[in-house]
Amino acid sequence: MVRRRHGTSSIDDLTTALKYIWGNIVIMYMNKVAIWVMTGLLATTTVFFNVYIFLMSIWNYRQKKKWSPSETIILALSVADVAHQLICYFWMTMDELDSKCLIDQKPYTVMLLLIYSLKFTIMWDTSFLTFYYSTKLVSTPNHCYTQIQDAILKHVTLAVCLIPLLGLGTCMPMLMVFKSDNITAANKDCGILTPTNNIGHVYEAMYLILSDVLPGVLMVKCCFSISFHLAVHLRKMKASSNGAHMPKLGSQMRVIQMALSLVAVFILFLVIDLYVNYQISVNHENIIGLTFCFTSIYTTVTAMVLIYGKKTFWKALIHEFNVCLDEYPCLYCLKVPEQKAKPSTPEKVQTCFSQEVFVLNKCVIV
Repeated sequence: MVRRRHGTSSIDDLTTALKYIWGNIVIMYMNKVAIWVMTGLLATTTVFFNVYIFLMSIWNYRQKKKWSPSETIILALSVADVAHQLICYFWMTMDELDSKCLIDQKPYTVMLLLIYSLKFTIMWDTSFLTFYYSTKLVSTPNHCYTQIQDAILKHVTLAVCLIPLLGLGTCMPMLMVFKSDNITAANKDCGILTPTNNIGHVYEAMYLILSDVLPGVLMVKCCFSISFHLAVHLRKMKASSNGAHMPKLGSQMRVIQMALSLVAVFILFLVIDLYVNYQISVNHENIIGLTFCFTSIYTTVTAMVLIYGKKTFWKALIHEFNVCLDEYPCLYCLKVPEQKAKPSTPEKVQTCFSQEVFVLNKCVIV
């Protein structure tokens, strides 16, 4: 009887262990599927908002027959966002369908290479846009620095075209120093690029510095510059009016809010992205899908911030949204109030703020 009980206990323990392992596998698989579904929903919003930006930019060009530097950068950013999102989701879909990695690993590797290079492009395009707004909002007395800014802004189109090429060139060494394999603990993905030696780890650190940290540093510098000179400018405006009324910046405040929001969203994404990459490279955790999900959130929020910053885009989007709701009376409560167009008035001179004096100037911002 004792032996039988012992044998029964061993079988029960083995059954419990198998159930536990199977439960973990099911939970892990369901989490992966949930991330895939969530990324799909975010991909839809990302593509919608960025295609909207692209079409509105083309429409504005047909009206004005010219591109402004900010429109050029925003157009390039929207194209990179859409391309990155489509390739990301295609890779995740193929990874779900080909769960046993029966397909050759090279297509997966090439897609990941394009994803990393497009991510590099998105980060630097966003940083370049923030840099452009900071140059338009802040006048610096440093003549040398001003000349550098002017030289960059005169070749915006060239810079926007070079950024993707630099991104692709920065990512190409991955094919040599990374191994096209998966060494994650469980629930393996296909064609994952992982470093295999010290050179690979050094390159991975350099890539993260070039694609994440450096654009982040530039954006933080622009953020501090805008915030500091905004505070100085508001104090001077309040002093000039003897505190009779609160200083107003008009449309400039909308652009300032957009620029600072872009920096805040970027910094939050930077912290998450660095942590996720650390977990993948050091602890070999299988969370690359989570990386794509967070990138989708970032591109969606960034597109919404850009639409808000461009007043014409924002008003048109709200109008179209309300028109769609008019077809469904039951959804009338979801309508967003629209600002009525003000009567045409003579063009007002907008205010720019500088480091030394209160300067009146026509600022071409958006």
